[in-house]
Parts: sequence; structure tokens; C-alpha cells
Amino acid sequence: MTFELSLDVAAPPAEVFAFVADFTTTPQWYSAVHKVERVEGTGEVGTRYKVHRNLPGGPALNEVAITSYTQGEEVTFTSLSGPTPFVYRYHTQSTKDGTRLTLEGTISAAGLKAPAGLLGPLAEKIFSRGMRDNLGTLAKLLER
Repeated sequence: MTFELSLDVAAPPAEVFAFVADFTTTPQWYSAVHKVERVEGTGEVGTRYKVHRNLPGGPALNEVAITSYTQGEEVTFTSLSGPTPFVYRYHTQSTKDGTRLTLEGTISAAGLKAPAGLLGPLAEKIFSRGMRDNLGTLAKLLER
């Protein structure tokens, strides 16, 4: 499944970018992620993380890496291992009232255990709705 979600955040672009580019902040706003550990790197291309998630099929561990990075503009996180392979690219753009944050991504439910893995398109729709909620939580955190 490929998707694109955008939202406006009433916070400066540099602040929004710094927050989303630091994958260790993810448990604060992404409901399925409960722990992130930096394994290697300084926060730019090549930085790797262990990501502990709660998925419909049970607990999951992914290794994730930053695969592209342009300071203050965009960062891409790519799963290297684990279920539900994904690529998330976050892009920030200045607006009159703050920042437009856009998430472009691909994700697959293929790695989920049965019966969740058999849901395919339904699981992907549930994910899309959940991701929109997660980004709403992110915006609320940054707008404080």
C-alpha cells in the first residue's frame, strides 16, 4: 500500500523537522510503537534503530534505518527487518501559520501472522486511519 498524508502544524518547520527526524520520539505519538533504541549513527543517513511495536499479530521488532536525509527538509526511514515492511518519508514545508508536514509511505501487511496477515487490504485501511490519528497526536504535541 502506498499512501500520502499531510497536515498543518502550528509550530516552526525546524522544530517539526527535528522532532520527526529523531526516530526515538516516535513512542510519544505513534500508538503501535512502545520503544525505540538507537543502535548506530548520529541521526543522519545510516543511523539504525531497533523499534519495538505492538501489532495485531502480537509484539514485533523491526530494525529501521535513515536512508535519506536533508537537514530541515526531509528524512526517510526504511525498515531493514521485521514484519510489515515500510518506507516513511517525512517532508516539512513552511506555511503562513507554521509547517505543512507530509508523510509519503509504503507499507505491507504481508509479514503479519495469521489471522491478521490474511486481512490484507482491510489491515491496510485500518493502518491508514491509525496513521492519520498518530499524526494528529504528533501535531498536538508540537503545538503545545
